[in-house]
Formats: sequence, structure tokens, C-alpha cells
Amino acid sequence: MAINDIFLEEIRDRNDIEDIVSSYVNLKRQGKILKGLCPFHNEKTPSFTVYPDTKSFYCFGCGAGGEVITFIRRIENLDFVEAVRFLAERSGLQMPEDGYDDSVAKHRKRLYAANREAARFYYSCLVSQGGKAGLDYLLGRGLTMSTIRHFGMGFAPDSWDSLIKHMNSKGFTNAELYDANLVKRSERNNKLTYYDNFRNRVMTPIIDLRGNVIGFGGRVLDDSKPKYVNTSDTLIYKKTNNVFALNFAKNGNPDSMIVCEGYMDVIALHQAGFTNAVASLGTALTREQAGLISRYTSEVILSYYADEAGQEATQKAIRLFDETGVRLRVLKLEGGKDPDEIIKKYGKERFRSLIDGAANDIEYNILKIRNKFDLKSSDGKVNFLSETAKLLAGCSQIEQDVYASRLANELGVSKDAITGEIRRQYARRRSGENKRRFEDIKRFAVSPKDEINPQRRDNVRAARAEDILLSLILNNPEFYNKIKDNISADIFATDFNRRVFEIISQRLENNESIELTFISSLFTPEETGRLAKFIAMRNEISNTVEECNDCINVLRQEHDKKNENNPADMSDEEFLKHFRKKSEVK
Repeated sequence: MAINDIFLEEIRDRNDIEDIVSSYVNLKRQGKILKGLCPFHNEKTPSFTVYPDTKSFYCFGCGAGGEVITFIRRIENLDFVEAVRFLAERSGLQMPEDGYDDSVAKHRKRLYAANREAARFYYSCLVSQGGKAGLDYLLGRGLTMSTIRHFGMGFAPDSWDSLIKHMNSKGFTNAELYDANLVKRSERNNKLTYYDNFRNRVMTPIIDLRGNVIGFGGRVLDDSKPKYVNTSDTLIYKKTNNVFALNFAKNGNPDSMIVCEGYMDVIALHQAGFTNAVASLGTALTREQAGLISRYTSEVILSYYADEAGQEATQKAIRLFDETGVRLRVLKLEGGKDPDEIIKKYGKERFRSLIDGAANDIEYNILKIRNKFDLKSSDGKVNFLSETAKLLAGCSQIEQDVYASRLANELGVSKDAITGEIRRQYARRRSGENKRRFEDIKRFAVSPKDEINPQRRDNVRAARAEDILLSLILNNPEFYNKIKDNISADIFATDFNRRVFEIISQRLENNESIELTFISSLFTPEETGRLAKFIAMRNEISNTVEECNDCINVLRQEHDKKNENNPADMSDEEFLKHFRKKSEVK
């Protein structure tokens, strides 16, 4: 669907990029720009920049960039038209309908509708006579009807086709239900048989940040296996990219979030007033989930089980959240195996006291090291302090000083001895990091990777001139008429930059805008990121017509040089000119 510029302009004007990005990223103003942690890769130092004056964004860390439509494409995993539709609905605009093949968008919409209807069905089953076993189970877990309704919980009957029959009566096909992973299918004698995916389980809907039901978690009523059956990845649901209850938690306490292992822990905590609790979805915490959580909070409190698997999950989570730069504390569960059990036994105030006393990640890891050694022996002290020094070598100087003082007082060891060991471990760490960095530089020098413009490696000087020229034109469209007679696309050395020039020159010839809003549909989100980089380069260049001509001269020189060095690639006429030129020089 070719969406006209007038509608795209309306989309741009009604969806301020600062407002849109701020709903996903915690932005801080720095003069005329805004900065925050990039939502598309994990980072500790903000490199994600929003430019309100050009209505664009660019991340200097990963290269993601574009305008408001591209941002929604990337953050919501939509195609261009779906992103426009998303922004249109947000701003109360009616999408133009002129022949667009929106079959994927329609199918996505049907899967959302199917999940929503399935959630209604499961809830109706729970509160009916047939769902008494499921309701008794939830009430027996201490949940109130208010909490059950708040989370939209339900019950899947012990039947092979009760959901299928209901959904068919509502107009949903078996193929749609299969694509939503609400049903499964088997094939016998060349005949497909469909059956309910969830049977005899209490059901918990998974809801995204926009309030859509995108999947389910189903739990057995006893200790049979598998304990949980969860929705598999579908067109609308990727478990590694979503977080359970984040739609509630992001409004519950934005200063901190409690990360749990399971749905029931989260639900119990919300009922007890800890509405900032979330959990990963049937899988170990992923880098994407850690990044998503870090967008909405500045502190994470890990509340994983105390068993071996829980401790391994805690270590992994520490590593992942450490990449995001959020403050991190680790809850030591005392008096129960999980938050639900502790609250039931001792009440919510006991759990709150555990949160207040939760150790930060440094203290947690020091305690973990401590448990490996006998501190009553000299060898135990030496080994404990040596390993702890390795840990502290990666911390700030203030943290090093605080913990060195604490350990010195506790163990009767000189603080100078501890800080000296920390410095030695730090020197080793830096040496190793420098070596790895040097190896990375060597690898890049030998084979730099540029997936957007792979020809850059063999045309470094020309590609740099192309980048600057495109930056000049994108930032100063009026320059084009002053240079167009002096340039043609065939002197570009790289295919990507040539394509960009052809597109923007054609639009300028037609008196059309070359703002990103109007050309991003012609590029992938990754390619649009490169265009956003060109726009962000405006502070690195002089922004003059003279600089345009300098770039053109470089491109001509490189083009001529390449032709001189490759006579085999010339036409007969070009070769004859080349030969005569050489003869004249002699």
C-alpha cells in the first residue's frame, strides 16, 4: 500500500516522537536533544538520542534510527503499514484503503481477537459449575475473586474440544486457533484432527503492554507433569520478548520492580500490595526481557527460589541486568520456598522487611563466595579474599573502598592488603580487556562488517564522501538544485548510497519532501537507521555547498581512479579514450 505523503504528514504531526518514545524509554533532556538507554540493545551508558527538531532518533551504540514510524516498527515488531495503522489508531485517524494487501495485519488482528475470546471462555468456565475444581484450587491458594478477575484467570475444562466448539460458534476457524496455539492438531489417514491445547488447567492470560491477550499459561490442579503448559511462539507472541504482568507493574512502582520466577508468585505479590512484581514467561530470563524491564524502572529486586536452579537463574539474571545499568538487589527468601509461601505464613510485612534488607548484587556475590570457604582457617581467609578481590576489581572505587573497609574490620586483615590485591586484580582485568580490544580492532581492520553497505570496505574514501554528501542533502535539501548538474548516481561507489541518492534526488526533482517520514517505507528499519545516522552527522560537517562540491570531486577522483586501474572493465570506446590519454601524457 502506497500511503500518500499528506496522510504520513498527519501521522507525523499527531504522533510527537518525544511522546511516543517516552512511553517506551526513560528519556532525559540534554539541551535540544533527549537521551536514554537504547531499547534495541543493552547498554549502561545512554547512547539513544531523540532529536525533536528533525523528528528523528538515532542510537550511537547499535545504529538503530529513524522517525516515529520506524521506531514503532522496531519496538512493536510490525511492518511499515501496520506501524502506520498503529499510530493512526492512537491518534484517531482513519487509515486510507486503496488496495493494500493487509492479509498479515488482518490475521494478526484475528489472533488477538481469538485470544481475547478464549480468555472470556476460560473465565466463564471457571465461574460455572463445571469449573468448580479450578476455582477451588485458586481460592485454596489464597486468591480472592477480585484478584482472579483482575488477572482474568480462568479454567480449561477436561475436554478435547470444548474450546474448539465455543470458538467455532464465534466464527473462528480451526486454522486460526492453531495459529494462536489455542489448539493442536494431528494427522491420520490424510485427515487433520484438531484438539484443545489446554485441558483441565487453571488458566492465566498473558497480556501485552497495549492490553492485548497474546497467550496463556495453564497450570495443573495437582502435582502431575507437565506442571505448566504455555503458549508457544506465534505471530503475536514471543515469550522471550514479553514479561508477565509488566502491563500492571509499570504503573505500580516505577522506582523498582520485583522479578519472580512464576505467575503465581507475581499474582500473590500483587494481591498483597506489591504491584511492581513481574516474571519471565515459561523460560529463563532473556536479554530482551531484562532490557524491557529496565525501560520502566531504575532498580530490580530479584526474588528467585533458594534451590540450586534458582541460584543459577539469579546469577544469570545478575549478568543480564548488569548490562542494562539498573541498580540490582537480591532477595534472600527466609521462611519459605517462594514469596507466596512467605506471605501466607508470616504476612506481607515480613516480605516487605525482606525487600528492605535485600542485598545488592555485590553483597550477594560476596556472600556466595564466603559460603565456599572456611573463614576460621588462614587458607580459607586468603582464598576468600583473593576471590572477592577479583569481584571488587570490576566495581567502582567507592564500592571498593566501602567493601575493603568492611572486610578488613570483619576478618582482622589490613585494609591496605585488601586494596592492594584489588588493584592487582584490576590490572590483570584491564590487561585482559585491552588484549581482547586489540584483537577486536585487528579483526575489524581486516574484515570490517557493514551489513547495510558491505562495499564500504573496498571503497573507504569514496564511501565517506558519499556519507557526507547524503548528510548534506538530507539536512539541507535546498543544496540539491545547486549541485545536481555536477553529479550523477553512476559516480557512487557503493550500491546502498547510490540507491539512497537516486531516491532522494527523484523526490526532490518532483518537489517532494525527503524527510524520513516520507521515505522510510522504501527502506528496511535497519537501512532507515543508516539514514538517521546521516541526519545525526549534521554537527560533524560544515553544511555548505562547497562541502558538497568537495565530496563530488572526491567521488569523481575515486571513480576515475577505479576505471584507470580496471581497463578490462571498460567498453571499447572508454578503453580507446584511456589509451589516448595515456599516450598524451607520455
